[in-house]
Amino acid sequence: MSEPFSTPPRLILASSSPYRRELLGRLRVPFDVVSPNIDETPLAGESPEQTALRLSIAKARAVRATGALVIGSDQVATFDGRQIGKPGTHEKAVAQLQAMRGRAVEFHSALCLLDSRTDRVQSADIVTRVRFRHYSDDEIETYLRAETPYDCASSAKAEGLGIALLDAIESDDPTALIGLPLIELSRMLRTAGFSILGAA
Repeated sequence: MSEPFSTPPRLILASSSPYRRELLGRLRVPFDVVSPNIDETPLAGESPEQTALRLSIAKARAVRATGALVIGSDQVATFDGRQIGKPGTHEKAVAQLQAMRGRAVEFHSALCLLDSRTDRVQSADIVTRVRFRHYSDDEIETYLRAETPYDCASSAKAEGLGIALLDAIESDDPTALIGLPLIELSRMLRTAGFSILGAA
């Protein structure tokens, strides 16, 4: 573990996601937000874990900063052995939720902490398994009209009304599913010598 910083470094979240911004805010430490501009297309033959880890590191490296700790994160959802993305439209969200009814979806929430002073990278992939219950088409319509989760992979926001569509969530970190694994991030920050709660 690194020695604590005499002057806390700047903390940067490399993300345009309002969900990740809200999650990081829970740690009550000051941070800046920079939107990385990278191509998020999966590479041929790449596993979901590899895609998520590669993109989380690429997002952190896309932020040009000195003397800062940069947080990159990416999430890939998989269903029936293939990656699924954000639906974007009501019709695609209906199709996603109908296909996943009574089934399980696996989420890979990758995290990277880049120390720009040393170029040291810490990375991890937190896996969450979500089981959807047997809901009706009417319930799908009611949910989508209420929450319009078209920017959410799998079309179900577990932090909101989408929880009513689920049977179970299996994960070591409840924040991983929302998009930023705070337990793992806290661990990485401590390893980098950044104290959230003050000196131990």
